[in-house]
Amino acid sequence: MTGDLPLEGRTILVTGATGGIGAAIVERLSAEGARPIVHYSGDRAGAEFLLDRLGGNGLLIQADLSAADGAFKLWREALEAAGRIHAIVNNAGIRTEVGIDADVSEWRARWQKEFQVNFFAAADLCKEAILHFKAKGGGRIVNIASRAGQRGYAADAMPYGATKAALVNLTKSIARSFGAEGVTAVAIAPGWVRTDMAADFIAAHGKAAAVADIPIGEMAEPSEVAELVAFVLRPSQASLNGATLDVNGGSYIR
Repeated sequence: MTGDLPLEGRTILVTGATGGIGAAIVERLSAEGARPIVHYSGDRAGAEFLLDRLGGNGLLIQADLSAADGAFKLWREALEAAGRIHAIVNNAGIRTEVGIDADVSEWRARWQKEFQVNFFAAADLCKEAILHFKAKGGGRIVNIASRAGQRGYAADAMPYGATKAALVNLTKSIARSFGAEGVTAVAIAPGWVRTDMAADFIAAHGKAAAVADIPIGEMAEPSEVAELVAFVLRPSQASLNGATLDVNGGSYIR
């Protein structure tokens, strides 16, 4: 390992790797010497394009995290392909809208799907990763949460905030329970990040609405989140275990 490549020799699984934040994370990890495992759901072309940008430095694994066994399938295939995984970044997530006036079947379906993708799949992957890390001398977990899980969320998207709050709590539990065995966990909680999700909101409501409560007046760039993920995964940063790191421009301060 060299100072210029602090993640050299590390194989790191990133879920939802073809999205805006996920792709930025993968590119940053690769630039710092890691070999990323690029998870994708349906965007095979996007995954292949990303791998090409990495100069072939990585592995591609397809899995549907909305399926009950999707996370276990992903872990099994990733481990078979890599042999050793040193860290996992649970980045995959969805956000849908459902109001309290929705009928019961739609209400339940939206809550269940968001919890499956945003939380249950991450919890399943954490389970498998912890077992692997304990047997192999340690490892790192980074869970991409959200400002929404810290301060609450909009009435038409409450499931999203609830899933992210659960993810923060899971991170803390892992940090407290397994840190002594070399397994550390950190949550990163962005506010608005300049992604397709943000672009959809801006198209509907305008940029001023998106940044109205952000003191610096701008969304975060995906590269900012990626840089922080790479820093957290450095071997020198074990004492960050259990932290929730806010990336929200001052729009929520604890």
